[in-house]
Amino acid sequence: MPVYNAASDTSHPRQGHRLADIPVHDPFVLSHAADQTYYLYTSGTPRFTDLPRCGVLMYKSTTLTEWEGPYVVFTVPDGAWAHPQHGTWAPEVHEYKGKYYLFVTLHNEDAVIADVPEVWRKNHLRGTSIAVADSPAGPFVLLKKDAPVPPPSFMTLDGTLFVDDAGRPWMVYCHEWIQIADGTFEAIPLKEDLSEADGDPIHLFKASDAPWINAERKPSAEPSVYVSDGCQLYRTKGGHLVMLWSSYNEQGYVQTIARSASGTLKGPWEQLEPLVYEDSGHGMLFRTFEGTRLLIVHQPFRMPDSRAKIYEMEELPDRFRVVRAREDLHG
Repeated sequence: MPVYNAASDTSHPRQGHRLADIPVHDPFVLSHAADQTYYLYTSGTPRFTDLPRCGVLMYKSTTLTEWEGPYVVFTVPDGAWAHPQHGTWAPEVHEYKGKYYLFVTLHNEDAVIADVPEVWRKNHLRGTSIAVADSPAGPFVLLKKDAPVPPPSFMTLDGTLFVDDAGRPWMVYCHEWIQIADGTFEAIPLKEDLSEADGDPIHLFKASDAPWINAERKPSAEPSVYVSDGCQLYRTKGGHLVMLWSSYNEQGYVQTIARSASGTLKGPWEQLEPLVYEDSGHGMLFRTFEGTRLLIVHQPFRMPDSRAKIYEMEELPDRFRVVRAREDLHG
């Protein structure tokens, strides 16, 4: 019996989806205590759905075993810097000061930043924008329509919210290997209302800092690139600042983790052993209403085969560790 493609029909949300039914890339779960509901966000594109333009899909659940949706909570509007047909990557929703903020990477492939031979590979406008809503169910409205939040001359992606110990909000994002070959992680301060940047970006670390990546490298005449993807930041119960991030090894996508030695964004950052291999990554942590820490990733990388996989995690004083795959939640 064929599996129902839960993301293809956005006009008729339905109940009873299992995670195995839902094509998902860059999954993000918001545990919303006010209504005891989990909200799962993922990309929606005309290529895989009936949407006329790119947007963000949401599914909701009270059990994590059965999901209702999809609901369209955002579409790329006319008059924005981004092209409505060129993609919505890595959507995530954060509750902040009584509002809900969608961070989503948008694109405009027609807006060329630099082209060969000036650069080794064509660069186009790509970066994370922020939209706001009164509810985790949207609809979300862009705060800044003329450009992404990071510098528009940078090719960036996967921006996330981080609030430092002084209460200052930041966007932490990935700087594309397409532009700089060795992808990096950077952070830019935000205005209090998250409407736009409020200062210059700072460098955190580069993808090639991971020893497990360099251990596999062999001399070659081919360009050597290092992918930086999917940053998410957390405080452990011991007060350590850690970052989940993803890249590639010889077998495919990898979910890994880094730790700041200073406990601040400025680091220095030390690279820990990866958490999940098997072409899995772009993960984030959320907590169940019963208090269990879970990691959600997508696996395999390529759509439309990609599905969400959930792992139960142990929180140690200075890191997180995978306990087991939660096959009971996959369906």
